[in-house]
Amino acid sequence: MRKRKNIEEKFFKSLSGLTTYSLIGILLFIIAVVFYKGFNALSFEMIFKPPEGGYYYGGEGGVLNAIAGSVYIAFGATLIAVFIGIPAALFINIYLNRMKKVQNLFRYLLDALWGIPSIVYGAFGFTLMLFMGLNASLLAGIITVSILITPIVVRTFDDVLCNIPKGLIEASFALGSTKTETAFKILIKQGFSGFITALLLSFGRGIGDAASVLFTAGYTDLIPRNLDEPAATLPLAIFFQLSSPIPVVRERAYAAATVLTIIILSISLVARYISGRNTFSNIK
Repeated sequence: MRKRKNIEEKFFKSLSGLTTYSLIGILLFIIAVVFYKGFNALSFEMIFKPPEGGYYYGGEGGVLNAIAGSVYIAFGATLIAVFIGIPAALFINIYLNRMKKVQNLFRYLLDALWGIPSIVYGAFGFTLMLFMGLNASLLAGIITVSILITPIVVRTFDDVLCNIPKGLIEASFALGSTKTETAFKILIKQGFSGFITALLLSFGRGIGDAASVLFTAGYTDLIPRNLDEPAATLPLAIFFQLSSPIPVVRERAYAAATVLTIIILSISLVARYISGRNTFSNIK
């Protein structure tokens, strides 16, 4: 019996290790392919210049318009999501603290919203855009992406708040603090690192999503100056250039993918670092 258990232990350990290293290998392979194909086309002009005449036929210029549009949309959407999501997370953990079934229902709904494909948000954003009388624009893209990433902000910050010792909250109430004072003076302070993590993760999702802005943000070779102007994004720039039959343009698509990958990896590493510090401080 003991020998059988040892065999089972070794088998599942080997299986778990194989799947883990396979996932890491696949991720590194994807990054290596993108970097290998995009590195030759990556240049100062590619990053810091917008498309010029004949760019999509191999002419001069770069993807500065798409970089700027992605940052504008992700920043605006994250700002809206934070203003909606942080109070929602505090409400779930303070005002619904003694209503476990309602808490679980809210968390289930947020998890469901998190799992909805982004193309569905894009279709909803397109319908909302028509209802509000908006054109495909920077504003429509920001609104759609904010709806997409708000569940991410709420659930990420909610998970952080769940790890805060309940004794701190009870001690705050025992000292006469109101629920609002406890939320903003205790939970926000203790979960600040988690708040930054939620912000970075939502920003990374917003800057890398293509489907939600496909029908709402439009596309232009210009850098938008107003909210009612269309805006290009890096994912759409990659899509349009990769569809080109011209090899030089396809190489530029991989260069744009390299830029986007570097941005996403940087955001993920910073979020992971901050999350790790937050976990350590909670343990302390």
